[in-house]
Amino acid sequence: MKPFAAPELVSQAPVAGAGGLLQVTLALAAVLAAVFVFGWLLRRFRGAARPGVARIEVLAETALGTRERAVLIRVGPQQLLVGVAPGHLRTLHVFGEGVMTLETAEPAAGEGPQPAPQVPSFRALLLRSLGR
Repeated sequence: MKPFAAPELVSQAPVAGAGGLLQVTLALAAVLAAVFVFGWLLRRFRGAARPGVARIEVLAETALGTRERAVLIRVGPQQLLVGVAPGHLRTLHVFGEGVMTLETAEPAAGEGPQPAPQVPSFRALLLRSLGR
């Protein structure tokens, strides 16, 4: 042994073989699958109504200009005609009983299908609310 010589070091690094690579790949696949499943569940149940919370539904909309539009929405039993412009939102008219329904009349027993009740067009509602 030499008095000032550095000791010889024998390093034994762990060898990551095919088994270690497979384990890492499966763990990564499991994490990615969990992220996608969580995202799907979040999209699926985002629209689920919570008890006691009023839902807002867009019934119809039309463009009034290049950046302006009129939107008919339902909040609970009421329907509102709203004007939407960049940076502005204005209620044009509030319908208490609702003028537009999506449900159709059920036919009575033994009768054929009945026509849906006449609902005023969105344009007629807009013109009526604007006083024209």
